[in-house]
Amino acid sequence: MIRLAPIPAGLPATVPFVGPETLERQTGRPFAARLGANENGFGPSPRAVAAMQAAVGEVWKYGDPASHDLTQALAAHHGVRSDNIIVGEGIDGLLGLLVRLTVAPGEVVVTSDGAYPTFNFHVTGFGGSLDKVPYRNDAEDPHALLDRARQVGARLVYLANPDNPMGSWHDGAVIEGMLDQLPENTLLVLDEAYAEFAPARAIPAIAADDPRVIRMRTFSKAYGMAGARVGYAIGNPDLIAAFDRVRNHFGMNRVSQIGALAALQDRDWLAHVVAQVAAARDRIAAIGAEHQLTALPSATNFVALDTHRDGAFARRLVDALVAQGVFIRMPGVAPLNRCIRISCAPDPELDILARALPRALSTL
Repeated sequence: MIRLAPIPAGLPATVPFVGPETLERQTGRPFAARLGANENGFGPSPRAVAAMQAAVGEVWKYGDPASHDLTQALAAHHGVRSDNIIVGEGIDGLLGLLVRLTVAPGEVVVTSDGAYPTFNFHVTGFGGSLDKVPYRNDAEDPHALLDRARQVGARLVYLANPDNPMGSWHDGAVIEGMLDQLPENTLLVLDEAYAEFAPARAIPAIAADDPRVIRMRTFSKAYGMAGARVGYAIGNPDLIAAFDRVRNHFGMNRVSQIGALAALQDRDWLAHVVAQVAAARDRIAAIGAEHQLTALPSATNFVALDTHRDGAFARRLVDALVAQGVFIRMPGVAPLNRCIRISCAPDPELDILARALPRALSTL
């Protein structure tokens, strides 16, 4: 008989997200439009693709355990020191390492009810206790997060800015103000996966050495490299150095490291993608409006469409679109779950959405 350690033995066998490939296997056919995972269908920089293609012949080599070249480039890009940067297997991987480093079994972590579930997965997986506050006006509520953190003595407070799944955002000044109100020994985990799509005013001015916060960034969204699994964190050098105690030192793919470096250097492609995403947000909003679905303001590469109904209706709509060959997702907690969430994509996929949405609605 397999004997598990006490913490995992008490957890359900689950994953935070059901992948589109799983749904395709269940339905027996591929999706015509893949609009549910907030991937960047506009693709990575051609320079990154070329760099990765050139690197494939040397894939027999391990990746550089220090991700030296990429770390140096990221430090220069953000105007910080290299010891403020840790590279890892996407934000998801770094969140798991952070929880392992900072949360002892039974310690409390505060987040928002309906926020990014992978973070919650890591907290429970390492024995932490989750305490959640509701969204306010379809956005995470910094004041409620701080109040709860003070009440429970939270070890971590998680906030995504811009937010997933609603696309909302706070001005950087709000985030800066949170730091001065954090309880002693509480760390703010600031998930900035969608920062490249956000208005400049949403990005806080925080010193990289500030020990009260760690900021998470990724190449999965604006840089179009979700399958490469490259993320990084910006933080105080003492916390960044601590990742070496627990991380998988050969976890980074060599080809991915090289591709991310090339992507970072191609500013023109990034600007092109950001413009394409903005146009796609407008088109998704227009498609929804034709059928009385209202787009919430978004600073991400997806749009939450308000169905003006309840979560049960939104779930039926998601399922009906899946039956039409369109993969989308929806928030999991009321009242957010009255919405459906649609990822930005090139026009051919949005053409499919425009045809499928009225057909799906007609079945409900």
